[in-house]
Amino acid sequence: MGAVRFSTGLLFVGILLAACGVRSGTSAGLRPEACVILGSWTVPQADGAATRPPDKVLAGFAQQQVVLLGETHDDPEHHRWQLHTIAGLHALRPDLVLGFEMFPRRVQGVLDRWVAGELSETEFVSQSEWERVWGYDRSLYLPIFQFARMHRIPMLALNVERGLVSRVGDEGWAAIPAGEREGVSDPAPADRAYAIRLYQAYLDHQGSAATARQIPRERPSEEELADAKFRRFVEAMQVWDRAMAQGIAQRLRSNARPLVVAIVGTGHLRDGYGVPRQLRDLGVTRVAVALPWDPSDDCLELRPGLADAVFGIEARPRPIAADRPRLGISVEQAPDGVLVREVVPGSIAAQSDVRDGDLIVGIAGERASTVATVIDAVRRQAPGTWLPLTIRRGPDTVEIIARFPPRP
Repeated sequence: MGAVRFSTGLLFVGILLAACGVRSGTSAGLRPEACVILGSWTVPQADGAATRPPDKVLAGFAQQQVVLLGETHDDPEHHRWQLHTIAGLHALRPDLVLGFEMFPRRVQGVLDRWVAGELSETEFVSQSEWERVWGYDRSLYLPIFQFARMHRIPMLALNVERGLVSRVGDEGWAAIPAGEREGVSDPAPADRAYAIRLYQAYLDHQGSAATARQIPRERPSEEELADAKFRRFVEAMQVWDRAMAQGIAQRLRSNARPLVVAIVGTGHLRDGYGVPRQLRDLGVTRVAVALPWDPSDDCLELRPGLADAVFGIEARPRPIAADRPRLGISVEQAPDGVLVREVVPGSIAAQSDVRDGDLIVGIAGERASTVATVIDAVRRQAPGTWLPLTIRRGPDTVEIIARFPPRP
């Protein structure tokens, strides 16, 4: 999870995020060129996939109420495709609104100030709490954010707090009091096929305890589908879907009636499940789903209902991820600093005598006012260097030096 390991609830959400963009392998003997041409739009049909001119595809999208653009969150090529598609749609529908899975509703004011040109990039990233609420490489998304700012396109925060989703996974939707649901209404029931699709992501979430069961299977048993813990997992995904659908539907009720283009993980969109299902339940029927199609995707998956159209993406080598240092703590925001919820045994933090319940009030000579401040300070740390921490432990203030080992 990068420099700082987040709390258990956020780890749960992290698994869900990963599930948003799971890819399937290509079937033996099938070449990607057989079903999707690179750089072209393809429409899945019962009698075989059909290539469509880009102007026709975008013109059709422009007539909808909502266009949902899927992604694998850490794939740069997916984000390049999204930006180009957004630019094409903006030329046809200047009344565009861009919705984002990546932001909880409470940071809507930050998005508004960014689009209005009132915030620097650093201020936008910090005030939107990007590292805490999303955590993926910001450089993948910034070109889209910059495009929105350049053209003064409204940006819409679609999500709810991660803690709500995690809590549903732990307790179930029915256990959440109405006043603590962040305005999310009861989701439309999950299709059986959606639950079946989610089961492998559920197994992945179980971690080492379910290692023996993590072999991908065609279909879980009836007993497994009825398991209470799995049902809560499905409910958590549905709440996520419903929250995003509600955010879109509410914007469509405005007098302007814009075209809402939403950036959402592919797992929330495939086959009409997830967000499209919840939008239909909310009365939004003119919805188009567009997905990037990777050369590694299985041609057998290109069937009617998968999406309204897919775009053939080139398989480029991904940038090598930086070997970021890890302090080894789970943290959460506190009124006067950053609270250490848990210290990983054997980690740099543990070796430096950071303890559960410590309050980080200073780091690298700066005030530790937010979780993002702590994460950024750790990520800037080079191997073989020391990181000073100011800790409030009960009534005492303790100065601690975290020593990062040199690179092997």
